[in-house]
This record gives sequence, structure tokens and C-alpha cells, in this order.
Amino acid sequence: MNVPVTPANERTMANAIRALAMDAVQAANSGHPGMPMGMADAATVLFNRFVVLDPRAPDWPNRDRIVLSAGHGSMLLYAIHHLLGYDDMPIGELRAFRQLGSRTAGHPEYGHAKGIEMTTGPLGQGIATAVGMALSERLAHARFPELIDHRVWVIAGDGCLMEGISHEAIDLAGHLGLGKLNVLWDDNRITIDGDTRLATSMDQMARFAAAGWHVVACDGHDTAEVAEALAAAAADRRPSLIACRTVIGRGAPSKQGSHDVHGAPLGATEVAAARAHLGWEHPPFELPAEVYAAWARVADRGAAARRVWQVRLAAHRDRAGFEALRARDCAPLAAAMSAHKAALIADRPRIATRKASEMALAVVNEALPFTIGGSADLTGSNLTRTTDHRPVTREDFSGAYIHYGVREHGMAAAMNGIALSGLFRPYGGTFLVFADYCRPAIRLAALMGVPIVLVMTHDSIGLGEDGPTHQPVETLAGLRAIPNLTVLRPADAVETAEAWEIAMATTDRPVVLALSRQNLPTLRADAGENRTARGAYLLRNASGRQVTLIATGSEVEIALAAAELLAAAGIGAAVVSAPSLELFAAQPEDYRAAVLGASPRVGVEAAIRQGWEALLRPNDGFVGMAGFGASAPAPALYNHFGITAEAEAAKARSLI
Repeated sequence: MNVPVTPANERTMANAIRALAMDAVQAANSGHPGMPMGMADAATVLFNRFVVLDPRAPDWPNRDRIVLSAGHGSMLLYAIHHLLGYDDMPIGELRAFRQLGSRTAGHPEYGHAKGIEMTTGPLGQGIATAVGMALSERLAHARFPELIDHRVWVIAGDGCLMEGISHEAIDLAGHLGLGKLNVLWDDNRITIDGDTRLATSMDQMARFAAAGWHVVACDGHDTAEVAEALAAAAADRRPSLIACRTVIGRGAPSKQGSHDVHGAPLGATEVAAARAHLGWEHPPFELPAEVYAAWARVADRGAAARRVWQVRLAAHRDRAGFEALRARDCAPLAAAMSAHKAALIADRPRIATRKASEMALAVVNEALPFTIGGSADLTGSNLTRTTDHRPVTREDFSGAYIHYGVREHGMAAAMNGIALSGLFRPYGGTFLVFADYCRPAIRLAALMGVPIVLVMTHDSIGLGEDGPTHQPVETLAGLRAIPNLTVLRPADAVETAEAWEIAMATTDRPVVLALSRQNLPTLRADAGENRTARGAYLLRNASGRQVTLIATGSEVEIALAAAELLAAAGIGAAVVSAPSLELFAAQPEDYRAAVLGASPRVGVEAAIRQGWEALLRPNDGFVGMAGFGASAPAPALYNHFGITAEAEAAKARSLI
């Protein structure tokens, strides 16, 4: 939204950002002053004339989103938040830049301070996540056009555009025509190693144009040019790249334009020289009243827009529907899923857990109107699209299923953006082995506590003939190593339904569902308590327990068969189904002890043993994989690698 220019001197407003950035980095003796000083002019124009947000209501749903994809330049964002009057960003926080316990972390961290829309720092994640935010805006606008109509502004650097994820992100955004997405490229042509010519010859404007973007260039230090470029971007129906040609460290007379100013304090001598060069006569961390007044007008404009919006919300014909979307209440799912589980126990289907997931998803999507599904070009394999979820297209955003294309990393990042926007719960599918393609975005979701659901099928050597490139023998261990991530590997249709209940009820972390390609029997006979939520539980007890067999997913069937073999030999074997090691680790100690027992234990999983330390002691046994898989039908592979009931029973006998 273009607004009249205030009487304030934008150059002075920008110099305030420069002063705060160099002072904070100098005080911390650590940080990145170059980007904030170089982008100060363009950012000032952006906020002063275009951005609509209210620091007094930082979670207002129709605010513009600001994503600092070049997160190393965090002092740009912190300085602006201080100047705008965010009540949690007093000058003391800037003085404590990069110090333990401060809100001004080295890179912006979601949840640590108001107005930070996402955690950034891993380059490229910001621009890719912003695609999800812009997609969420279009999805919500299609449902509530009078209430949701805002922009997503991204500040990205050369590094963000070099990262591979940027290719996935801009392709998807251009294909969907996400016209509310505007990227300001800090085109300073400097990276840590030096001039960008060392590593790239890419014509970025041609690349974005080829992906269907509107592109425009400007002198990033000429406020009139910046304003004209931003106005052109806002007027175009396509996503826009605004190439702001800047000088890194602008204002530092001896270091500007050099990679030396990228990631180190300027030094006391250069800071003093910069003050003289800029005509900035104020002591460190001190700003004149007129600067605060100028920035306050930006906040006041946003507050006025929010008040108008609140009147519109109060009079809206479906206010209750909008508030329900915001609440994302999962309570309506309970009764429907309970009935679904009862039907499964009655029918006892022998189906793959990916098929069981599809069945559970039909229940989820019917009960909850805020789910947004998708797949990275594997819809027919992941089984993530239910009949009531129409595809999203650039012409129609009223659907609820996204064809992400072969862009696993971009999909996961976009899902983060959809979830962060606060109106939808996204899930997306791919093969489990391709979790590594998604991993940086999954890790970021875990770090931020963002509730996305990753439906990852073909979860073991059980996928068969596609061979070792597609058999994720080490992937579960890698995912389980990520803090604040819940991994669920259900054993049958009932556990899969319970896994979806858990996934939708989880609001503070991402969830991975690891699902089988091969058919599995229904093992559970009870539909009361969600036993999967315990992480692990006794599926079969044994009087005089002599050994405990512990399994996940498709190998629970094998453990039950091994228990039968042992029982025939007079050996009491209990069977524990352990769909989630993380959820089990969170249970009370007495519960864990009762489930695991004191007798020898044998774990079985068609994967490597790493990560099983919470369940198995050093002298306990494990039946699984020690290397990569092979190409053959699934039964042949299980026999070849010794993941059988006979092998597990033999291992158990050797420990008794």
C-alpha cells in the first residue's frame, strides 16, 4: 500500500539505523554491520512509505510480514523495531546485542522478540519461507477477502539467492503468481570471500523474470528511485524482485564496499570516522527526538489501519468463521477419530500405513477446515490428497491442496511460512529418504516450534525394488537427533490414526509420520486411550517375562511373530510397540520402567541402531540394518538382511 511521504528526512531516519547498527556491533565486539548500513536507505523507504504494521499489536492478522532473509544483518531489524517503538525493544536491548538472555540474538529468532516473523540465518530459508507466507495470504484472502489482504516483504542478500533453495522457492512463487510477495535484493555484490564474481555469474534479474516474476532495479541509496521501484512492485500482479544496488557498509569511509565490513566490528577509529562522514553528532545509542517522532508516524499509520480493520472484522458476516480459522481448534476431531478407530478394529484391514494415513486424513480434513495439504510430486505415492481437498491454482486459491512439484526443500520451508502466518495447519508429503532434502527447513521448524506435519512414506527397505537410493536406513536416526521434533512410525492402521490425532494436537513442534509402502495387519484390539501418545506401550505382555522385544512400524508384526516362536519354546516374551522414541522419553520414569522391564531387550527396526539408546542398554540386542539396502522385493530383502522373526527369536535366546 503506497502512502504519502511524511515530512521527516528519510536520510536522517536511515542514518539512525546505521548509527545503532555500528554502535551495537562495536559494543558486542561481534556482528555484521555491513548489511544494515548498506540497506538502511531502502529499508527506511520501505517502512516509511509502504509497510503496514502496528507494534502495539504485533500479531494483528492483516499486518504486512517482514522477513529478513539475510538474517546476519539482524541489527537492521532490531534498530527498526526500537525506532518503531516495540515495547520489548528498548535501547538496553540494543546495548546487549548478542549477549546471553537478550532479545537481540546474533540472528533474528522467532518468539524471542515481538515482530520477528521467523528465525533466519541459514541463507535462503527466509525467502523460501516467505513464499509460504504469501501463499497463506492468498489462501486466506480467497476465504475472507475483506479481512486478509496484505504484503510479504523480504530483504535478501546475494547469499540467499545463491542457495539452491532460492531456485525452488522463486519457481513455485512465480508459478502460483504470488503477487503479494516482494523481495528487496541487497545487491551489494559482496560475500564473505569477497566480490561475488569469485563464485557466480548469474543474471539474477533474468532468472527471476524467467520464473515469472516482475523485476525492477534501483539505486538502493536514492530514496526516490527506491520508492518508485517499490510502488511498481506493489502495483504488479506478479511476485516482484526489487534489485537495490547498494554499497555494503555505506557510511564507513575506509571500509564501505569491502568484504571487510561484512562480519566484523568497524573498530573505534572507523566508527568515529563514519560519524563524521554521516554528519551524525550524537553519542553512541543516543538519538534525537525528531528521529523517534518520524519513526513513530510509521507506527501510528499502522495502528490506524488496524483500527479500521477491527471495525471491518466486527461487522463481517462470518466473523465466527474467521475467528475459528485463527483458533485452529482440534477439538472437533476427537469424536470423529474415535469412531474411525472403532471401525478399524472391527474391520481389521491389512493395509500399508500410508493407506491408513490417507483414511485418517479423510477424517482430519472433514473435521478440521484449516488443514492445507500437499506433496512434492508424490501425491499418488504419499496418498496425501483426500477427495474434499481441491488443488490450489494461480487462478483459484480456495482449494486446500498444493502441488509443490519436485521441490522437497522448498515445500518444507513454504509449510513453515503457512504455519507461521497463523491461520492454517499445513502437511506435506515425500518419501522418507528425501527428508535430507528437507532437513534444514525441518530443523528450522523445530527451532522455532512451528507445527507442520511431514508425511514421509516408503519408510524402510520394505519399499523394495527401488533399491538402496530410496531405502532410508539411516534417516530415522537423523530425524530423531533433531531436538523438538516428534517422529512417529506407526505399526498399523490404528496407530496411524492415533498418530494423526497427535500430529494435529501438537502446536509447539513439527511432526514426522514415517509410513510403510507394504501392507501391514491391524494389530491393535482396543480403541480407547491413544496409546501411541505414550510413545511406547506393551502390546503383548508375558507372565514371567524373560525378554522384551521392542519394535517400531512394520517390524512390530515381526516382533509379535518372534514372541510366538519364543512362547512355543517356553520363553515368556513381551512385545513393546514404540512408535515414537521422543514421546516415550517424555513419559514418567515409572511408566518407562514398567514398559521396558528389567529382563534382556531386543530391538528390531529396518534401520540402523543409532538413536535407540533410550530403549536399549549396551548389552541388549538389536536386529536391523548395518549398511545400505538392495534392490529386490520387500520379503526377499527382509530375509536377506536377517530382519525376521526367527532372527529376533534367536537373538533373544542368546541373551537369556
